[in-house]
Amino acid sequence: MKIVKIEIIFDKGDTSNAPLFKGIIKDIKKAIKSVVWGESGRFVINPTIKGNGVNPIKHSFVDSLKDNGWRPEVRMSLVKGMDPGPIDAIKETEAGVFAVEWETGNISSSHRALNKIAVALIQEQIFGGILIMPVRNLSKYLTDRIGNYEELRPYFTLYKNLKIKKGIIGVISVDYDDLSTDVDLIKKGKDGNSKKRRKKKK
Repeated sequence: MKIVKIEIIFDKGDTSNAPLFKGIIKDIKKAIKSVVWGESGRFVINPTIKGNGVNPIKHSFVDSLKDNGWRPEVRMSLVKGMDPGPIDAIKETEAGVFAVEWETGNISSSHRALNKIAVALIQEQIFGGILIMPVRNLSKYLTDRIGNYEELRPYFTLYKNLKIKKGIIGVISVDYDDLSTDVDLIKKGKDGNSKKRRKKKK
């Protein structure tokens, strides 16, 4: 899978220049590039509008992070009355916890994911977080109405103005490497999983 842009929308305390953060970004970039479909080493998608599932893509990404010491599906205690659901993956470091979310829902889900990261940052549950989401060019071939980077980007100004002394929030946009009608559609629904995907690629 191809990384289109790494956009840091909030950075206080010069976190983005810290060696620790650079190591985290290295892990995330490696995990994104490990997401393949259709042919060895590349993410080639069948260009069927709304035809491909998203959960196997996320599972493949999270599996790669696990291999580098990240913990998947971790719940965090946030504000009272808020049940944000588990974070897709976290890394525990000497500076605290870093969170990563991979968008698999609609644009409302994208807002919730960034809000979850922001609230956790305000409450000092984490020192930073990143949301990964498809660009519109990819999202049209995925599950209907999945959130995309272009749709969310106008709201980044909200997060740029958070009153927090230290921390970082970023968004990474991703796209396919190529298109082909010869590759299978990515399975939809919770029964799709990365193990099946990897087996098909052998």
